[in-house]
Amino acid sequence: MNKLLNFGIYCWSWIATLGVFLVVGLLLFYLLSQGLPTIGKELFFGDAPAWKAILGQVRVWDALWPACVGTLFLVLIAALLAVPLGISSGIYLACFAPKSVKRILSLLVELLAGTPSIVMGLFGFAMILFLRNTFFPNANTSLLLSSVCLALLILPYLIFTTQAALESLSDEYLLIGPSLGFNQIQTVFHVLIPAAGRGILSGVVLSIGRAAEDTAVIMLTGVIANAGLPQGLLGKFEALPFRIFYLAAEYRTSAELDSAYGTALVLLSLTGILYGGAFALHKTLELRWNQH
Repeated sequence: MNKLLNFGIYCWSWIATLGVFLVVGLLLFYLLSQGLPTIGKELFFGDAPAWKAILGQVRVWDALWPACVGTLFLVLIAALLAVPLGISSGIYLACFAPKSVKRILSLLVELLAGTPSIVMGLFGFAMILFLRNTFFPNANTSLLLSSVCLALLILPYLIFTTQAALESLSDEYLLIGPSLGFNQIQTVFHVLIPAAGRGILSGVVLSIGRAAEDTAVIMLTGVIANAGLPQGLLGKFEALPFRIFYLAAEYRTSAELDSAYGTALVLLSLTGILYGGAFALHKTLELRWNQH
């Protein structure tokens, strides 16, 4: 009976795994078949000269280049805001926080993790209304506000993954530091963090992907259609997720719908590049830690 049960579980695991690969493969095939024919200069730059558009000398209308730049800036700013705070918070919860404080802070992080993205967008919009009615009458939605809201959205991923990576280490790592004469802080930064580096950087990779694809937050905090290249942290901007939503919801011709498929393919490629960069950084840091 146990052998039959184990065989059934084994078969079901293979079926589930193949099912996931099949679904993902079908989605990629459909996206490539619809979006790949649209990839070209016109999709990215429209009628504008490519080099002048890249340098910002010519405004690009109804094309992807401003959305690509806006998405890249959005993700980078959100990551710069969230990654140091998230990793630091995870280290504190895993290594330094008393049990009572850890219990309360973990609950708050879980509540933040359960906050829907549309609620985070409403929070950013409400913040602007508050600032308008109090200290800054000219406050408006912007790239900075969207980045801050996205940073808050991905913060729990960074905290949880950092905390889990550190707490999953065996007790042997906790003994290495004292055996070398390290105090607690030196043990954490010279032993535990390098040993948990793979898990911590995995959380960074996941958070970057989460920030690149969200639409609900940026819809309420600064993204608009045909905004052009970002003119600063306090300016409006375009983003690939919003462009996909806008084209899919408002398309009037088949060419506009095909452009949405091409935009989705570009967003997928951009996310893959961000993942690849994070993975390369992961490997570089891991190699450096192993050498030491």
